[in-house]
Amino acid sequence: MRTTAVIGAGWAGLACAVEATRLGHAVTLFEAAHTPGGRARRVDNMHGLALDNGQHILIGAYTATLQLMRDVGVDVDGVLLRLPLSLRFADGGGLKLPRLPAPLDLLAGIFTARGWTWRDKSSLLRTAVGWRLSGFRCERGTTVADLCAGLTPRVMRELIEPLCVSALNTPVAQSSGEVFLRVLKDALFSGSGGADLLLPRADLGALLPDAAIQWLLERGATVRIGTRVRAISSEVGRWLVDGEAFDQLVLACAPWDAARLVRASNLPADPWCETTEALRFEAIATVYVRGATTLAEPMLALRSDPATAPAQFVFDRSQLGGLQGVLAMVVSANEASREVLEEQVIAQAAAQLGQANLRLVQTVVEKRATFACTPGLARPPSAIAPGLQACGDYVEGPYPATLEGAVLSGLAVARALTTP
Repeated sequence: MRTTAVIGAGWAGLACAVEATRLGHAVTLFEAAHTPGGRARRVDNMHGLALDNGQHILIGAYTATLQLMRDVGVDVDGVLLRLPLSLRFADGGGLKLPRLPAPLDLLAGIFTARGWTWRDKSSLLRTAVGWRLSGFRCERGTTVADLCAGLTPRVMRELIEPLCVSALNTPVAQSSGEVFLRVLKDALFSGSGGADLLLPRADLGALLPDAAIQWLLERGATVRIGTRVRAISSEVGRWLVDGEAFDQLVLACAPWDAARLVRASNLPADPWCETTEALRFEAIATVYVRGATTLAEPMLALRSDPATAPAQFVFDRSQLGGLQGVLAMVVSANEASREVLEEQVIAQAAAQLGQANLRLVQTVVEKRATFACTPGLARPPSAIAPGLQACGDYVEGPYPATLEGAVLSGLAVARALTTP
């Protein structure tokens, strides 16, 4: 039986460890943090609340992620609330898809979009037909703004910008049109339910990490949580992880940590490191507040302005298994200071949601939450050296930095390992 080390217990590392174990490898999983899950994990608040390090959502097209959750024993229907795609605002405006077969749901959603003129709707129909006729392909250098040049300002504000920032976490003027089209194709045109929103109604640990760790332990894998790997090296066809020998090694840690470990090992992998180190990153902040009244829906879009109203979405935690009166306000691709962000978000909630007298609970900022998904972006391959691979949402692949991208990467690397 071949021994395989996986460094990092984020969603990519967990997917890799589970699949490698299923394929017969003797897996040892290392994780520096005391809680598995990487950038989608549970955190405990100073007030004793079980919060998350970000308000992640899934969509129905995340087939690999949903299957992995089921494989490790998660009750998917119990931990996720499935709703048709909705980008409705508190004032009732915006688009919401009905429960119809695709693409009829999109067509009906466009025709019934509240507050949209016929010019708004027809511009989206013409543009969407053009995307489909092109096979959802465009030139590598095309931005999302270029791709949507024929859309009205309202459609840009109320549909494209929220979709782009939630999927790619990069402003439309800087986002990859190629990747955006792939996301739209899989979500809106891959089959019924692909665009459904799957909102967590349990903490992120219950979605995958807790069950995956238990699954691994029950099948004889070694799990070392709270163990930071200091160095890796190669020796006579084997890989040493802090001096411990393995047949194969997978770097499922953050890209900057993976590049650091590879550089320190003196491997001839400069091109891989240079590509990885050239990636830029975007922040995501989640501002948790208390004292709210129940919202009209579990998730609402917000009218966002980077200068004054930075949050793009709000989640009513009381409708998602959380405490009454707690809201999660999500701010993507924003560089304001924490203090300014909190002040602006609370004012935004008062103005757009009618929520006065909100109290700050906690602000969680992931400064390098996702890579900036820009046009023509060069992403590193999974293969680094014989017996050494990397997985994560940042490696070569068709998707932006999403949970599905991370899981697909982990599964692919596990299946590419030398079989026992």
